[in-house]
Amino acid sequence: MVKCSATLDSTFGALADPTRRAILASLMLGEASMSDLAGPHRMSLPAVMKHVRVLQQAGLVSQKKIGRTRFCQLAPAPLKQAEDWIAQYRRFWEGAFDSLERFLSQDPPPEKQTEQQKEKQSWPHRNRSRKTRFS
Repeated sequence: MVKCSATLDSTFGALADPTRRAILASLMLGEASMSDLAGPHRMSLPAVMKHVRVLQQAGLVSQKKIGRTRFCQLAPAPLKQAEDWIAQYRRFWEGAFDSLERFLSQDPPPEKQTEQQKEKQSWPHRNRSRKTRFS
């Protein structure tokens, strides 16, 4: 459980940054070089390399070097673990919302009046039947 928790922590930590999510989106189209990843984000090569390093440490990206060029590609295993973890909570909340929807779609029971409500409704009638000192 601790190993799984550490993996999830690093996965969600890596996914927390919008630039890293954009890099992952670029890699969904296929493997790309570091300079290919830097171009659309208007970032320096060292900045992209830093983001890719975080993604690689989380296991979300793998790299290979051909000549002087480093190519990155997606590694889906950590995303699958995160998806499975999220699915547990999705099932819980969907069940809770389904129960709430069933409850709200039922006809409400007839209202029971409290003694105070009955007294308020009868109050004007009692005043009319009573005689006051000033009348």
